This record gives sequence, structure tokens and C-alpha cells, in this order.
Amino acid sequence: MAKAESNTTRTIALGADHAGYELKEALKPYLEQHGYTVEDCGTFDAAPADYPKIAYEVARRVSDGTCARGVIIDGAGIGSAMAANKVAGVRAALCHDVSSARNSREHNDANVLTLGAAFIGSGLARQIVDVWLETECTVQRHLDRVAMITELETSAGSASASPPPAGPSVDGLSPEDVQRIVERIAGLTQADGGSSQICCTEMACAFCQAAPAADADTVRQFIKLGAGRICHRPGAGPLPHELAQYIDHTLLRPEASEDDIRQLCEEAVEHGFATVCVNPANVRLAARLVKGSQVKVCSVAGFPLGAHETEIKSAEARRAIRAGAREIDMVINIGALVGGDDQRVYRDIAAVVDACREGRSTCKVIIEAALLNDEQKTRACRLAKRARAHYVKTSTGFGPGGATAHDVALMADAVRGTSMGVKAAGGIRSFADAQKMIQAGATRIGASCGVAIVQEARGVTESV
Repeated sequence: MAKAESNTTRTIALGADHAGYELKEALKPYLEQHGYTVEDCGTFDAAPADYPKIAYEVARRVSDGTCARGVIIDGAGIGSAMAANKVAGVRAALCHDVSSARNSREHNDANVLTLGAAFIGSGLARQIVDVWLETECTVQRHLDRVAMITELETSAGSASASPPPAGPSVDGLSPEDVQRIVERIAGLTQADGGSSQICCTEMACAFCQAAPAADADTVRQFIKLGAGRICHRPGAGPLPHELAQYIDHTLLRPEASEDDIRQLCEEAVEHGFATVCVNPANVRLAARLVKGSQVKVCSVAGFPLGAHETEIKSAEARRAIRAGAREIDMVINIGALVGGDDQRVYRDIAAVVDACREGRSTCKVIIEAALLNDEQKTRACRLAKRARAHYVKTSTGFGPGGATAHDVALMADAVRGTSMGVKAAGGIRSFADAQKMIQAGATRIGASCGVAIVQEARGVTESV
């Protein structure tokens, strides 16, 4: 946590019931050491206390401007959030990890944080508080929605009060856009899925572009190993129905024609593949061709160099999602990371993640590990974690090297304790390679499987 300035905007109301007393006492000196003025609202010992009274006292001080922010701790954090939100002007958010803390500030401008002492320790609590206090709500569309929350509060007592209008906002959102936002909120917990629910795509890269037909027995062996998705090149032969559902049908070659994309999609629909992965310019065509089937469309942003402006990557992701993509693989700004500009890298990732989450799509962050040292790889993964990406991925396949077990272990350690997955991609040519990646912590594998895997294998690219 950066040292805070000593002024009234850095005054924190802190309170807890008996269940949160010990954690409150641990957080209080931590906040003071970092320059915050803490107003302790109790309780002052471990004797039974009523959390609604404590929550009200913290919320009141935030509501009347005595304190800029408030932090309340009880056993689960739920009851305190409910009580605090009854006070006018308070937007209390229960946060259980760093990602929810950042989201509550960045998207909802929460001014009261509640924590559940029964579920988090003092170390994680400090991390949550750090991020929550340092994050600001600055994006206009989020500020507009916070204003809608305030408007609801002022009209809550009126039986004739109308809901916020569903027409276009200052951002130019159409009614259809608004409906998508509503659906996104309603389905957030389902759409947020961890690594076991989200399918993954593999890049058509220098390691695997020439892969011929998949051998069914080999595919079965990979599934037994733990496979979730297998990339399958266009024109390859049919697979049994029970195997087809594991396939991401991929074509990212720059020379791919419209006829090639049509063939890709026709094969995906015919064989019941999970997805097609195409370049952004082909998303709309692919989405139209697979419409009415179970096949989803994947695409890329800032690919393969990552040197695009943040606004371009975000716009590329949003446009692809609007055109029908449901998964986006984005490449980080590698030069910014190497140069130590972590904030720029974070903003870059967060902008694409935000586009994906609003569009109910999955975001995978490619760090191009072969160009980084260990410290840089770890930083990149932590920035992706902070931005709430769904996956981190080792490489594009167009870089100087592919996945290594060492890189995967570093990445897995960096995102440990979250629902994020780790994808190892590029240069994986044997079952032994795949097993090493899985043992190192990979939840997805991109493997170019040639003769070296097993004699009967005829080049299948695997995504675990």
C-alpha cells in the first residue's frame, strides 16, 4: 500500500462485532501505519455485540461525510452489508478477494467495505483493503450506473417510482445493449466460471499449422489425461461424436480465405465441435455460419505482438464480441512490462477483461513467456489476476519459443488461490511434455502432437 496523504479524504470509519473484533484490531494499526486516520466505531472487546449497530455507526459517518470510507467486519460480512446499505448515500460491498474488492470500487464506487472474518485471514484482508482503498471509479459508463443507484435510493419510498430508463445512455447504448447488461448481471455467477467450466482455444501457430487428421485413440488418451479441448485443423477427418465435443476448430493463418472459413465452420457444425477460433475479421462470418448450432466462436485481440494501444485492443475485443465471439485471447504489452510500466500493462489487460465480462465472454491473457525473465513472468500473471482475467497463457505460438514446465509452475504459483486457469501452449510434442505441464500446474495444454507422441497419432493439437 502506498503511503496515504494526511487529510480528511483519508479518514476511515472502522467497526466490527465480536466475530470481527480480532481482525479489526489487526487492520487498525496497519491502516494507521500507511497514513490513514482511523475512527474506531467498536466493538472494543470480544464480548457479544450486535453487528447492525456497529454497521450503522460506520455507515452513518460515511453518509454524513465525517469519514471518506468505511470498513466493517463480522463473521460472514453479509449482515453488515445489509445493515449499512439501509443508510442513505452508502454503497456497501461484501468482498472476499482482491478481484471483488477492485470491482466494487472500479464499477460500483463502493464507499463501505464489509469483510467476513470467518472466511479470510489478516493477510488476505490487508490485500483486499489495499486494493479497495487505492482503486477509483473513473470510467463514465460506470459513474452513470452509480448515479442510477443513487436515483433508485431517492425514489425508493414512492409507489409510483419508475425504474431507470432502458433507452440509450450517454455512451450511446441501445436498448439491446442495456438488455445484455441486465442479462450479464443476472448471469454473472454462471458466466464467471472457473477453469473447469471454460473452454479454451489453441492458436494456429508455427508449431502446429500442419497438423493432419486426429487419431481417435490418441484423442481418447489425451482426454483420459485430463483434456478439456483439442484443436483440430480444417479438412481433417471426422471423429466419433463423444470426442467431437472436445474440439476447438482453429484457423488463424493470415492467408485463410472466406472459403476456408466456410469449410472450418461447416466441419465444426457437422461434427459437433465445441468452438471455431478465427481472426477478428472473420468473426461475423463465422458467427453467422454456426448460428443455431452449439458451436461457439473464439477470436483474438492485440495478436500476435501485443503492441497495440489499449483502446484498440479493447475496441477489437468489444467488436469481436458484438460480432459473435464468446472467447478472446489478448496479448499483453510486452515492451511496457519489460520497461517496468506495470500500471500500463494492468490498464491494458483490465480494458480487455472488462469488455469480455460485460459481453459474457472469456478472457485469456497471453504473456509470451519466452521473451520474459522469471520476475517479469510472475509480474505479468499477477497483473492479469488483479485485472480478473479468466486465464493466463504462456505464448502465442508465433514467438521465439513455447511452453516450459518451469514457466507453467511460475504462472500457476502466481495465480494460486483463484479460479484462474493456466494454459501451456506451443512446442508440446509428446505425452511426456503434456504430463510435465499438468504436473507443473497447467489447466489447459496446447500441444503439437506428431509421430513423437505415439505411433498412431497423426498430429493433433491438444488443449487441456
